[in-house]
Amino acid sequence: MALSQPHGLYFEDYNIGDKAVTPTRTITEGDIVAFAGLSGDYNEIHTSEQYSQNARFGKRIAHGLLGLSIASGLAFQLGFMRDTVDVFRGLEWEFTGPILIGDTIHAELEIIELKPVPRLGNGRVTFKIQLKNQRDEVIQRGNWSLLVRSKNASR
Repeated sequence: MALSQPHGLYFEDYNIGDKAVTPTRTITEGDIVAFAGLSGDYNEIHTSEQYSQNARFGKRIAHGLLGLSIASGLAFQLGFMRDTVDVFRGLEWEFTGPILIGDTIHAELEIIELKPVPRLGNGRVTFKIQLKNQRDEVIQRGNWSLLVRSKNASR
């Protein structure tokens, strides 16, 4: 089953090894400024060009959590979660490289575990996620677990 669907997939529609690649998204200065305002994280590595020139990456970088948030949105745009995901259950996540202004990012997803949870009328689907930049470098990675509605569940 392809993960690129216009409508949500039920737990029974998933198979270990299913893969998908999201659309791309270019990170702008506006994204960083908006995220700083939304989150309250005004760390100068994100907000000050002058400060960042002497920091590890030599220029401003996007918030790591901005990358994670965008990855989530890009995955949702594929459509397979629409109307069938009950809960985003949890994640394990690593920040492996910077996201720079002007980087174009996308996420690659692969199903690595399926576990039925009949008492809840759903099942846990675990994805391995890699967030990559335009040079195909992994800049963030980890696993996400979702509880996905079963076809047999009464709603």
